[in-house]
Amino acid sequence: MLTLHRAALVLPDPADPTAPSHVDGAVLVRDALVEAVGPYPELAAAQPTARVRDWGDALLGPGLRHPDGHRLLERAYHPDPREELGDGPVPDGLVGETDEARCGASARRGLQRMLGFGVTAVAGPFERASVRTAVARSGLVALPGAGSAGPVGLPPVGLSPVGLPGAVGAVWSLDPLVGLSFAEAVHGRLVVGGRADFAVFAVAPGGDGPRAGGCRATVLGGRLVFRRR
Repeated sequence: MLTLHRAALVLPDPADPTAPSHVDGAVLVRDALVEAVGPYPELAAAQPTARVRDWGDALLGPGLRHPDGHRLLERAYHPDPREELGDGPVPDGLVGETDEARCGASARRGLQRMLGFGVTAVAGPFERASVRTAVARSGLVALPGAGSAGPVGLPPVGLSPVGLPGAVGAVWSLDPLVGLSFAEAVHGRLVVGGRADFAVFAVAPGGDGPRAGGCRATVLGGRLVFRRR
């Protein structure tokens, strides 16, 4: 099936400041792959029978990578809604946990919530078998990693300063755009023949990139896996 994703601005490669962008652009997807990227009027004329998803005044670009996957999936606990603990991660909530079923369920919830922030790739290492299985089944790209430690004296990406060791009220974010620019956070590029992994974002004030927490939709392998209601 052919699907044409239209947005006010399409950035195929935000990490490259010289890469072209497309105002009133579109990404044409056939099954799991990108078939074309360019101006919407041209692609719509070339494929008049394609289904159109019009994302309006949004920005469309590659999905994001979360560099703190190990910390967020193997140390933080992602509560079940029935526990009435909120939908944010509980820092170090799995430290010392031996119940692999509980760890796997937490990881699945965490991965599902990451999709709501435009995440399409997550970095390990993943040491728990239940977490590795959850990541493999999620459809997100698993990336190698060496933990989430950043420069000395700075908090890990996505971790607020109040989350430093010894601080009170640690808050860990599932959104890579908390602490990273769009260019730093994107995973890969939108290229013809590449896997159709991308996200749609509300534009930040000033119009120079996506707004943190502003993901409207996430597509993995051509499938719409998240859409904000």
